[in-house]
Amino acid sequence: MSKKKYISAAAVLAAAGILAGCAANDGEQRYAYPLGTASPEDTVTQIYAEKFVEEVDRLSEGRIKITVYPNSVLGGDRELLESCADGDIPFVIQNTAPQVNFIDDTAVFDAPCIFDDIGSVRETVDQPEFLERMQESYREAGFELLGYADQGFRVMSTNREVTEFSDFKGQKIRTMEDAYQLAFWQQLGANPTPMNFSEVYIGLQQHTIDAQENPYEVIVSNRLYEQQDYIVETNHVPHLISLVVSESFFEELSKEDQQILIEAEEIAKEYAREQSDKRIDDRIQTIKDSGTQIIALDESVREQMIKASEPVYKQIRGVVAPEIYTLYTGQ
Repeated sequence: MSKKKYISAAAVLAAAGILAGCAANDGEQRYAYPLGTASPEDTVTQIYAEKFVEEVDRLSEGRIKITVYPNSVLGGDRELLESCADGDIPFVIQNTAPQVNFIDDTAVFDAPCIFDDIGSVRETVDQPEFLERMQESYREAGFELLGYADQGFRVMSTNREVTEFSDFKGQKIRTMEDAYQLAFWQQLGANPTPMNFSEVYIGLQQHTIDAQENPYEVIVSNRLYEQQDYIVETNHVPHLISLVVSESFFEELSKEDQQILIEAEEIAKEYAREQSDKRIDDRIQTIKDSGTQIIALDESVREQMIKASEPVYKQIRGVVAPEIYTLYTGQ
């Protein structure tokens, strides 16, 4: 296992005092490879990461050691991607949204209202043909994509009851800093406002914003529901979590060790999905117990959302490879 691309990462992390010493049985691996995330520990992202690390250790019989650094210890989402592409951080797990500025084809995941259930999302992203095409796109940007887990769908929380399409109009909603997501909410008649996530709770508390959108996991872990009367199951896009490896690092591994990473991710992905489903049920109950009402939208409202999204679909089709767009959306 060649280490020349890893030297700079080792130096940086050792200087920061967070690189753990880790000698393999044959003396080859001197350090535990870092896996960076920008997510807190109590998340599906962390579950995915820890299970991957556990399986790599098991499948390699202790030869390959990885240490997880959550909470943006190694940098925020953008910094993690840049460091991974440069070969300084071998492993990164993160939501696909920050990747749109690096990999055009990841914009396909911003296509709104494509899926009715999370099982269909998983079947789609696991399709060998789709996954292979996405892996090609990641490689062009300097990454090796191993696969996608998820945290279910993103939903809307708000202080205004939403039962009709017109109820979206004028709501000042905090969104991800993502051009396609901004365009989607604008098409619904809302007033989307990008904001640092750290400011969302107080923004809701002080009524700087009326609403926000996130998966149930995030809404509960950050207690956003405390400041909202309603959760609206817009289920507009899935919250996919990708596990990527620095391409330069991956290419220097033996075929055997590459296969270990691939197999470990497959096991970790399935485990993370199972845990996500269980946690969503628990979080929905927490929200209900708090008195916040959960609204399931009528199919007619969903159809209006899809119709309003036509300009967004067109925008995304303009940057995503046609085969990828068709494989993902079925259109």
